[in-house]
Amino acid sequence: MKLTHIDGRTGGEIHFLEDEVFCGHRTEVAKRHFTIAFNRGADQKIHIDNITYTFPAWSLLPLFSNQTFSFENPKQITAWQYNRDFYCIVDHDNEVSCAGFLFFGSYGNLFIGLDQINKTKLERLREVFLEEFETHDSTQSEMLKMLLKRLIIIATRLAKGEYVKERPVESDKFDIVRKYNLLVDRNFKTQHQVRFYADLLNKSPKTLSNLFARYHHQLPLQIIHERIISEAKRLLYYTDKTAKEIAYELGFEDAAHFSRFFKNVTGQNISEYKRVG
Repeated sequence: MKLTHIDGRTGGEIHFLEDEVFCGHRTEVAKRHFTIAFNRGADQKIHIDNITYTFPAWSLLPLFSNQTFSFENPKQITAWQYNRDFYCIVDHDNEVSCAGFLFFGSYGNLFIGLDQINKTKLERLREVFLEEFETHDSTQSEMLKMLLKRLIIIATRLAKGEYVKERPVESDKFDIVRKYNLLVDRNFKTQHQVRFYADLLNKSPKTLSNLFARYHHQLPLQIIHERIISEAKRLLYYTDKTAKEIAYELGFEDAAHFSRFFKNVTGQNISEYKRVG
């Protein structure tokens, strides 16, 4: 089952998928969708960007719009997929926007566990979504946006409770982390140094490093490197582009520099990665 609603004013899209054999594929920027997957059955494997993870039973998983993924048992997955034009017209509401904690908090893939109370809450929300997809009137877009925001708020609260354990993240400090990751995602192909992003945030690189060390397991430079590597792996695995072409696309002066960078970060040569992949 796949239910779709398109907002006639913005062209924004939201999809509800269930009992679908589906996976995420990279598309043009205008068509990219964020995904929130709900595993309503037993533990299963999920392949994200050619890496295998365990998707625990009764848990949520936000998937970013540039990730590729497939499920071992998609029949037990409920998924919501939406684009920026549907919910994130102006990247609103900070923590619960598409530029918020779930997608730009940089805690890696967030497998968000549900206790019995939240299982029930998600099941009820799922049922209301189904009802609203069948209600075709002038308020349908707004109702679906309200329900999606509720889903994102629930997921964000649970994710922060599960992943932010060291000490509470002050809202202004989290906003810096969020903005940094958003800036990296927008500029990583051309800007590889922390200084560039620090200047945009009116902070020193040292201030950013101290902030990330206090609240987070990754440092600013690691985030840049991981974003470059994740894109490089996707291009190597899903396209026929050469290492030289990928090097230039990702802002490296030559293929040799890119190859050394890839080996230093991943521990593999590019040829070894392509062979294993």
